[in-house]
Amino acid sequence: MFEILKSFETKYGYLKKKGLTIEGLAMVDVKKKKHVIKISRPLIFDNRLIPKRFEGLDVKTNIKLGAEMPIEFNVDRTQPDWHKTQYIWAPERFIKYVERCEKEIKAELDSPLMTRVEMLDALCFGNFEEHKQKSLQLIKEGKLPAYCVN
Repeated sequence: MFEILKSFETKYGYLKKKGLTIEGLAMVDVKKKKHVIKISRPLIFDNRLIPKRFEGLDVKTNIKLGAEMPIEFNVDRTQPDWHKTQYIWAPERFIKYVERCEKEIKAELDSPLMTRVEMLDALCFGNFEEHKQKSLQLIKEGKLPAYCVN
């Protein structure tokens, strides 16, 4: 399994310059002995460069939450059960962020010709429409709160 991690680091290590951190292997299901490759990356990162799976292992991505999140992603985490009333990764938040910070995002990703759709895909876990559909389904099932303006 460590060979898989080493292979992942060889193939995707260049992304460390863009803020990717390869944290290593992690067990996510003790009973099934399911391991994942655990990575973290900044909010502004081209997620299309990272696979969802690599050599049979899922790639689990966490976003490095800095002291200052863009206003679109600010949620009041001091409230108990804040996650039941606010979904930090709501698709609407990504849309508003891209609309407000298009120039900065393009500059940070070093891609001045990116379209709005490409920026949304890059920021939103690799596929914005897929994330949007999944979010809508989870809202219908009552597993995520609907987006509302704070």
